[in-house]
Amino acid sequence: MLPALDWAQPWLAPYRAHGEAAARAANGETSVASALQALKPPPAPDFVHQDHLPAGQAYEAHIFQTRTVPTRDNLHDFFNGLVWLAFPEAKRRLNELQAAEIARTGVGATRGPLRDALTLFDENGAVLDAPPALWEALAARDWQALFVTRRALWSEARLLVFGHALLEKLVAPRKAATAHVLLPDAARSNALDDVALARRLDPEWLAQKPFVPLPVLGVPGWCAENVTAEYYDDPKVFRPRP
Repeated sequence: MLPALDWAQPWLAPYRAHGEAAARAANGETSVASALQALKPPPAPDFVHQDHLPAGQAYEAHIFQTRTVPTRDNLHDFFNGLVWLAFPEAKRRLNELQAAEIARTGVGATRGPLRDALTLFDENGAVLDAPPALWEALAARDWQALFVTRRALWSEARLLVFGHALLEKLVAPRKAATAHVLLPDAARSNALDDVALARRLDPEWLAQKPFVPLPVLGVPGWCAENVTAEYYDDPKVFRPRP
């Protein structure tokens, strides 16, 4: 049902504890929903098969109303479930905000700025805990400073890939894979903590799309080829700031 996954990859480290067991079960005789349900900690919602989602019902509204996550037997929903297991408070906060916007404005042709930002982070987001010098270089899109001249500072940094669509893309890594990284706050020590992350998800702030792009395979240790400075001389991936 699921392809073979390389759990030694650094972006899968936060999800490996649950992921290996869930993948074995899903590749046996059970559904992805059942595999995730068997492993869920108390804060996480229940995982149910996709046919529990009524026709015409908004997915996020259904999760909020029933505290269940309709789940298909595919890699995309498998990773979505793993993020729910590892970061239930942050995922619940995203869902609450999505449901509130759906209740306020309905489901139209466009999502609006807040729902756009929520979806972007949920699908493709990341959180970076790093020294200020790396943040300065990232905000400036100074890729040589970020990855070459200040490379040693990455030993003090941690990058969490939160978005389940990005995790799916990284099953077959491509150089262009880019995360939308949430801008930092003052509490660096709690940057990757589930509860602290949930508290950071303020709707007015998120509606401003407080993200910076980061090609994740540029991170030291995340790609064998990036050990040379020439790896970053690719303007199609490491684009200058507009």
